[in-house]
Amino acid sequence: MSARTDDPTSRLFCSDHVNQPYPRVRDAILANADGVFRDATAVAAAHTATLHLRVGGISIATKVVGVHRDDENDRPATTLMLAWKAVHRTPLFPSITASLAIFALSPTVTQLELRGIYQPPVGKHGEAHDAAAGHRAAEASVARFLEEVAGWLRVELAPAIVT
Repeated sequence: MSARTDDPTSRLFCSDHVNQPYPRVRDAILANADGVFRDATAVAAAHTATLHLRVGGISIATKVVGVHRDDENDRPATTLMLAWKAVHRTPLFPSITASLAIFALSPTVTQLELRGIYQPPVGKHGEAHDAAAGHRAAEASVARFLEEVAGWLRVELAPAIVT
């Protein structure tokens, strides 16, 4: 039996960077966030990006639920609010809500930080799943998602090499 708090949620955090200026990265994502996520993950289900978390053939789909731009601080930033939920049979599978912050580390490097909340499925099934591997799977899935998005942006935004 694992120790649990009364709070059924778990916090998630991961980060990566792109060797491109913040405006280029921000503009690429804001131009078509769903397309960037879909193309970056190379896994599409009903035209949405998915986490690499499949249980019994159930896809966990990514949805952009909001965008906040904060260009008034010393360091401009853009935050996308994301949600991941099972496409079918939603009460049986976990959900994740997260913010993806995009900001400049330097004039040529952009940071991507994903902070989220993992919500295990409800009931005894959810507690057992979470204790067995749910939170670890959620952490690995969002880390891989962000790694793939950053990697895709590095390739797509790289200057063309003329030979």
